[in-house]
Amino acid sequence: MTRDTHSDDESPDDRRSESTDPKLRPDGGAAAGADDTTLDPWGSSTVSDYRNLFEEFGIEEFEALLPEVPDPHYLMRRGVIFGHRDYRPIARAMREDEPFAVLSGFMPTGDPHIGHKLVFDEIIWHQQQGGDAYGLIADLEAHAARGLTWDEIDEHARDYVLSLLALGFDPEEGTLYRQSENRELQDLAFELGVEARFAEFEGIYGFDGETDVSHMQSVVTQMADILYPQLDEPKPTVIPVGPDQDPHMRLARDVAARMRYFGVTEAYASFETDDAERQLIAEAYETLSEQHPDQTVRCGDAATYLDNGRDRDATDPDTMIVDRVITMLREAGKEPLRPRVRFLDRNATEEAFDTLIEAIDGEKRVYDEHIDVFDLSREAAEELAREVELDHGGYGFLPPSSIYHRFMTGLTGGKMSSSVPASHISLLDDPEDGYDKVRSATTGGRETADEQRELGGKPDECPVYELYAYLLADDDDELATEVYEECAGGERLCGGCKEQAAELMEAFLGDHQEKREEWAQKLDELDIEFDSDRNR
Repeated sequence: MTRDTHSDDESPDDRRSESTDPKLRPDGGAAAGADDTTLDPWGSSTVSDYRNLFEEFGIEEFEALLPEVPDPHYLMRRGVIFGHRDYRPIARAMREDEPFAVLSGFMPTGDPHIGHKLVFDEIIWHQQQGGDAYGLIADLEAHAARGLTWDEIDEHARDYVLSLLALGFDPEEGTLYRQSENRELQDLAFELGVEARFAEFEGIYGFDGETDVSHMQSVVTQMADILYPQLDEPKPTVIPVGPDQDPHMRLARDVAARMRYFGVTEAYASFETDDAERQLIAEAYETLSEQHPDQTVRCGDAATYLDNGRDRDATDPDTMIVDRVITMLREAGKEPLRPRVRFLDRNATEEAFDTLIEAIDGEKRVYDEHIDVFDLSREAAEELAREVELDHGGYGFLPPSSIYHRFMTGLTGGKMSSSVPASHISLLDDPEDGYDKVRSATTGGRETADEQRELGGKPDECPVYELYAYLLADDDDELATEVYEECAGGERLCGGCKEQAAELMEAFLGDHQEKREEWAQKLDELDIEFDSDRNR
């Protein structure tokens, strides 16, 4: 949860003049008891500073994208969904009524609780926006990484699916499956494993010689889960997760690219460059073209331009990149610099490579492992590459997208933990127990009622306000705003606030469990098996 970012020596008047915007700040803040920004899919449950995720891992702020999302979910509007990785194709598909998919999974290691409801809601909302929705039970991961027995997994799997259905997932329009029962998924995982390396697992997850093979295999299975919605046809796919799952997303995007027959990049000369090198060459080309519009820009010209303007600090990493680019350009000498799109041969069959050559209209240069074209946009080139790949038996995967939600603070402060019943509310809790837990929750209130009235409360540090923002206010932004502003302004005291929240929680759990019971009578109609026949 977002912490108060003001210093302790501010005056009461300064504190009360701060913004009362109920949206959780997307540029920073932490859940109480948060850890650092090491992302561990099997261990971490909070992040100390969400801003570090933007800088260290390339996650983008969701707030900047919000205007592009049709009728955004309240979790998006309130900043609970704070980041994304490549969500724009999903937003565009929704706006233009094009195919897209949403998938997320649940490791059945305990009861589903209100933290899991965030992901349930994100899947259901994307389904309601027209997406093909997938909900999976990560039972192979639960068995391999957490050591649960199949009896335990079966019980928890049923509970997760019932809550997903009770909250609004449409099983007739969506897909539910267990990893262990999905042969197509397992076959895909086998193929993806060809492109995965132990050195990557070692670097990303800290695996070592003591890590069992089944645990490593479960990671490859998750890569297959993420790409599974594209098995029949490539389409934008979003995976709603907590930020601790981002290592899986980064690896899945890398593996998806490696599975492609062709890579498509931009280039300026016959030699290969990385993104940083290409940016330097592009800068040189554009500047020299403007300075000498009637002359052909050659590699040697660009080398001289960069050499004259470079920083001479040889220890600077940027200087090392410039030196490398200058060397390549000088070696190319009189070769003209010309913008082009490059098809890279990654996994293409000889027949597919030849077909691509024939399909390219206009000027082209064919090399042993790549093709340069001068009359195609990058977008058109990517479309052509995918078309040829699909015609020749490839997958044509699009890079999967992801959105990231904040972790909920435990009701007792610190982390929300399934192993600490008082810290969370299970979706299976008796409604009266849910009421009692909220009434007993830690708050962001002051020491006394008089101090609260004078200084205002601290909703950004309050687990009870989180309940309103994440769940209890539902789509009612006015209620979430009212609670926030009244608390921050000193009008709302913790006792009454908790009583209102407790009553709303009790009503929510009662309604949710009634719907669970209704679905429990219809589970046999679903195409998913809850009684595993695996060895126990």
